Amino acid sequence: MVEVDRVTKIYRRPGSGWQRLGRLLAHRPAPEGFVALSDVSFALPRGEGFGVVGENGAGKSTLLKILAGVTSPTSGRTAVRGRLTSLLELGAGFHPDFSGRQNIQLTAALLGLSAAEVRDCTPQVLDFAELGADIDRPVRTYSSGMAMRLGFAIATSVAPDVLIVDEALSVGDGYFQKKCMDRLLAFVEGGGTLLFCSHAMYYISAFCRRVLWLHEGRMRALGETAEVVREYERYLLARSAAAAAAGETPAAAGQSAAGAAVPRAGARLTAVRQTRVTGEWPSYRSGEPFELEISWETDDPALAFHLGVGINRSDELEVFTFSTAWSGLEPFTGRRSHTVRLRLDELPLVKGDFILYIFLMDERLLHVFDRRIVRSAFSVTAERYEAGLFHAPHRWLVEEE
Repeated sequence: MVEVDRVTKIYRRPGSGWQRLGRLLAHRPAPEGFVALSDVSFALPRGEGFGVVGENGAGKSTLLKILAGVTSPTSGRTAVRGRLTSLLELGAGFHPDFSGRQNIQLTAALLGLSAAEVRDCTPQVLDFAELGADIDRPVRTYSSGMAMRLGFAIATSVAPDVLIVDEALSVGDGYFQKKCMDRLLAFVEGGGTLLFCSHAMYYISAFCRRVLWLHEGRMRALGETAEVVREYERYLLARSAAAAAAGETPAAAGQSAAGAAVPRAGARLTAVRQTRVTGEWPSYRSGEPFELEISWETDDPALAFHLGVGINRSDELEVFTFSTAWSGLEPFTGRRSHTVRLRLDELPLVKGDFILYIFLMDERLLHVFDRRIVRSAFSVTAERYEAGLFHAPHRWLVEEE
């Protein structure tokens, strides 16, 4: 379905016309270009979700643009079999003076659909995009969110064999992002081939069977999703620790100084509190009960939710994760307000300072409605010095002669 064979992409730096003329007259070689990709190879069979991860500037977008036909490789070969649609840049391929409806017809025709197929898919696009009367306005008047709605609706409604998505879902309200997540999941489950680039590892883990990690244009890792994601997250954690040691404190994207994310439309966390202790910085003895109360509100009682909670040590070492879905609870729905408590009868931590992560998610654990990060959430002390991080239930068996 998709083949990439030793692909390299170099962007030349030609300079001004006078500089090029000077090099020509002086017989000087052209300056070296920027190597965006170097010797990248993989094969993607039909019906597989394939993730591409890496830091900004790693070459992810360049790779997807080559596969989409937007640019050509400097060397190497690519092959894509079947109808391909892509979401690379918002509004890419739209005629700004045409209306949304006219752009549906234009884009579908360029993808090779017959007039009858265009007529058949247009109602699906209109229904999914939910642009109302704006569908007949020029696209140049659209916001970025409206352009994303239209682009995603077209790309996924024309029965593609291969779909390429490059971080397009970072734009738009929470309600529409959830619609997109559900459609992508249905596309993969229905046998579609997906190439997906994202910085959100939970999306990568949900949609992709394998993952390619690009680092400075080269293949750092290629393999099963869980293995590559774990290796990539360790790398990011090590980088964060190095930055912290150097005195750098980059803010997390979308996070306020208080550690709360800007909630997306539909639902929001309203309170997070520890019920067993009080004070600005709660402190526990190892083995004491721990209870966390989480409350949230929703504008739509029909929405369904799950909660996720993570406890990290102060150096961001992941210690525990909890999920109402993993624990077998049914999604919370049917009300505008909810309150749930997470209880540990005995806190098994030995000592240290800890961070709380709270996530309000949809019923499939794909969409995050809201999150709360509580730094310096609590500390744990022991009556005597003990090595290690937590207590493990155990017993000693002594054999007597």
